Amino acid sequence: MLAVAPEAALERADEAVDLLLDAGRAPGQILVLTTDAAHPWQLHEQSFGAERYWAQLDAADDVFYATVGECRPVRREVVVLAVNGGGTGAVQDALAAALGRATSLLIVCGDTPLPGPRQG
Repeated sequence: MLAVAPEAALERADEAVDLLLDAGRAPGQILVLTTDAAHPWQLHEQSFGAERYWAQLDAADDVFYATVGECRPVRREVVVLAVNGGGTGAVQDALAAALGRATSLLIVCGDTPLPGPRQG
């Protein structure tokens, strides 16, 4: 886990992606998920239309960016979770979802509550 404040989570996630690519990971092996606001690259790709955006997920040729609550079910070798906001329950759910999508490595960028039973 790379602990940072929510406002720095996207930047830290971008740094993690750069390090993964520099270490030889193929772009299509990496999924970046956000817990709150969409990553700017996601917004850019969505500006070309939903069909083209989701086709990129299926093609698995490049790093794919999505908010955890809107991402279609998919597994990738590496998942980078940017905890850029959201309540405790939402972040715990996002962490569980990200863990279930990562086949080899999960990198969490942000501050996360410890998993456990949720209160009320």
